[in-house]
Formats: sequence, structure tokens, C-alpha cells
Amino acid sequence: MNLLKKIFEHEVFPAVGCTEPISCAYATAAAAGQLAGPVEKIELVVDPGTFKNGAAVTIPNSKGRKGNLIAAAMGAIIARPELRLEILKYASPDILNKALALIDKGAVSYLCKEDEKGFYIEAKLAGGASRVRCVVIGGHTNIAVLEKDGKSCIGTSSQAPAQSDLYHDKMRNMKLDEVLREIADLDDEERSYIQRGIDMNLAIAEKGVDLKRNAYQLRQMMKQGLKADDLFHRVKEKVASAVDARMGGLPEPVMTSGGSGNQGVLTVLVPYLVGRHQEIELPRIQESIAVSHAVNSYIKSYTGELSVICGCAIAASISAAIAIVYQQAGIDIEKMTYAIDNVIGDLCGIICDGAKAGCSMKIVTGAEAAMRSAFMALAGFGLSDDDGVLGRSAEESIRNLSKISLEGMQLVDSTVVHILQNKTPRSGQA
Repeated sequence: MNLLKKIFEHEVFPAVGCTEPISCAYATAAAAGQLAGPVEKIELVVDPGTFKNGAAVTIPNSKGRKGNLIAAAMGAIIARPELRLEILKYASPDILNKALALIDKGAVSYLCKEDEKGFYIEAKLAGGASRVRCVVIGGHTNIAVLEKDGKSCIGTSSQAPAQSDLYHDKMRNMKLDEVLREIADLDDEERSYIQRGIDMNLAIAEKGVDLKRNAYQLRQMMKQGLKADDLFHRVKEKVASAVDARMGGLPEPVMTSGGSGNQGVLTVLVPYLVGRHQEIELPRIQESIAVSHAVNSYIKSYTGELSVICGCAIAASISAAIAIVYQQAGIDIEKMTYAIDNVIGDLCGIICDGAKAGCSMKIVTGAEAAMRSAFMALAGFGLSDDDGVLGRSAEESIRNLSKISLEGMQLVDSTVVHILQNKTPRSGQA
């Protein structure tokens, strides 16, 4: 098993828009592609994490509308699952109008399956006297079930469904340094793919500041002398701009990490921008970004695809911090452990309350923590294992973080879901 290629295949890919609503669009597109006629009815069921991440995020090419419902309806009309998570990049005004017509006549229903612990999207579609069911489990494009009128379509669909993979099981049985040594030697194809992600995420980072949201405010603070024009500020402004663009629904691709676009922004851009500032050679920076993706995947093998804690502020911040350490010290597990503990000691407990404009603020927090924690670690400073939930090793600290998320914060997650469910939708939400 080529571990890095598995991580790239399942977790590092281009996406246009927030990945959970777009995964809903992907699921309905896969189902619609099997219907005998036009879509007449859509029933959508999602896990709590997918529900949260679709509650308040703007959908690309929807004229400012928000939510999983409109994304699912648009995906069903497009019906091109081969586009994967870039599907809504191709949504025209006519497609939007057809999707809205389905919603307006009550043909689209939506339910949060609150007892579902993992990533789960189920789309049931009817049309042309046929019924199709598609279930995506464990990953944004991992189709586990695709059946028409009760008969499996897997193997006959033009979209070859991904099968569940055991690489996370393998990672949980490895120490962190073993994971990093296994992915250390990059081939030309892997370097090219990493560079594609760098270029993609740099491009979207140029777009968000024009929306006059968080990145714009950071720039204004710098101009007013409230913040210094230094490395930390420039990195934070870049990542904020990219997330402003994504959460604002701009139909531009981003390279994900751990299946998350916002995490992709942090895991790629923070080590890239720091490395360039520190005059690290590009091949070394590319290797550090592979490290960043691998660490993010390693953490998710414990915490799960979607977690109660904010993956962007914590998991991606840890990953970026370790990447920075790698650039200057290689696989130095002592310094990497310092970096992990510094981030956890700083940010442990930040919750995920869904994808939205405010994620831009959290990514700024994560970027700051990643850089500060990494440079402290490189200087030989790390929080002690008697500090709070920190463990005696990198692996124990990550396991403790996972335990807090999976065992200690489940009531928090259900409370957040209930708050979001009880909000009155604004006119821009479908």
C-alpha cells in the first residue's frame, strides 16, 4: 500500500465550495444519473457533521443561497457525478432555477440523522417511474450503495464508486515518525500534485479580500498601524482571504486536506508561505506539505472525518506546525512533539459549529498557533506532559485529543445541531 497515494486519493482533491454540501450534490448527481426520467423527488438524510457544515455556508453559483438542500437539488439536476466535488462549478442559471422549482413545490426533503457517528449522506431520488438510492459513507466521494429499484448499480455505473479503505486502520497502528518516514520519498507525480494544490490555493487566496470580510479587515488593521506588516500577518491575511472566498460561495477550486477545503488552505498555504519567507528550497517545501497532509490524515484516523472539535483550528494547525518543523529540522520527533503539544495546549476545545463565514476567523487563529508553536518547538520549547490533557508522546496527545472529541463532547455536538435546527432560515437560504 502506497500510503501517500491513498491519502491523496481519498482526502486531497480539488473541490469547489464547502465539501459537505458539495458531497450532497455529488450523491444526488450519482443517483440522478441512474433515473429513467427527470428528477421528481429528492429525500436527503445526513449525519450531524454534514448537517452543521451545510447550515450556513453559501453554495457556489446559487446567487447567495445557503445550505445542503439547494446543493442537493442542483446536483440532481446536473446529474454528472464524474465531476466529483467540482460539480457545482458547472451550475448554470437554468440549473439553479430548476433546482429552486423542485424545492418550491415541496419535492425536496431533508433530515439530520442525529445518531449517526460517522460521515453519512443518503440520497433517495424518484423520477420516470424509477427510484434510486445512493449512500456515501466514510468519505466525501465514497459511494457505498448505489441501487435502482432495489438492484445494485455498482459496477454498471459510469461513475466507478470508491470502495471503503483500510489505510486509516493501518495508520492508527503506526507511530507518527513511522508514518512520516513512509511518505518521505516523493515521486515526480506526487510533487506535481502537491504543486498543483499550492497553485490552486494561492489563486483562491487572491479572491476573498475583495469580499470585504475578515481578510479585508485584517488588511485595514495593518494599514491603520494596529497590526505589523510581518510574516505572521501576511500568512493570516492569505488564509483568511481563501476561506472568505470559499465560505462566500465563489466558484473557484481549492485543494483539500482531510477532505476539507478550509483545512487544505491551512495545511498547504501556511507551510508554503513560511517556507518561502525562510528561503527554504521548493522541493523541501513540497515535502513538508506532504508531511502536512499525512499528519492531518493521521489525526483524522483518530478523531474521524468530521468531529466535534474544529478540525481547521486544531488538526490542520498541528499539521502545518509539524510541516514547518520538518522544513528546518527534518523528522525530529522531539521537536514535532513540542509543536503538537503547543497547539493542543493553545487550541484544545475549540468546537465546530458548522461551516460559515466565521470559519475565516478560526483559520486565522489556527495559522497563528501553527507558526508560533512551530517556531517555539524549533527553539526547543514545548509544553510539559503534565499540562492538562497532553500526553507523554505525540501519539498519546493525539489520542487524548480524540478522546475529548469522541467521548467528552458528544452532548456539545447535539446541542449545536439543535441550535442550528431551531434557527429561523433567512431569505437567502433554501
